[in-house]
Amino acid sequence: MSSALDRLKNLTNKISSYETARKENLNILKKLYTQTGIDKKVENFSDLFDFKAINLSGASLLSESLGEIKKGKYLQVLAISYDKNAAQKSKNTSLAYFGKVENVDSALKDIVVEFIIRYRFEKSFITLENYYDMIGTFSTNE
Repeated sequence: MSSALDRLKNLTNKISSYETARKENLNILKKLYTQTGIDKKVENFSDLFDFKAINLSGASLLSESLGEIKKGKYLQVLAISYDKNAAQKSKNTSLAYFGKVENVDSALKDIVVEFIIRYRFEKSFITLENYYDMIGTFSTNE
């Protein structure tokens, strides 16, 4: 019994920790949304999550090389939208353009990279909630 109770306590702590991290992430993400100037292209913060994805050119988003610049490239935040009824299904939209990555202040580059990672963190929760709701529509065959 104690083992099951310990597992439940650990799970509860983990879920609580995720929710705390998510709330903190959203608060920081809103600040970065303004600092990066993306608020000028996307007026409502919540509209960011209507995009299928947001990508970055000019700097790495891989964990082993996070933030490393890609020489000769331009630092740019790109949003990907998807319209299944359009002739061209996906569309890239520039949300922020900062110029040649070598010329961008490294603090600004770090803010842009952080924005993308924090956006993806929140987007993953939204996706998880969506799939959770979807599987709720199925009856279990036990």
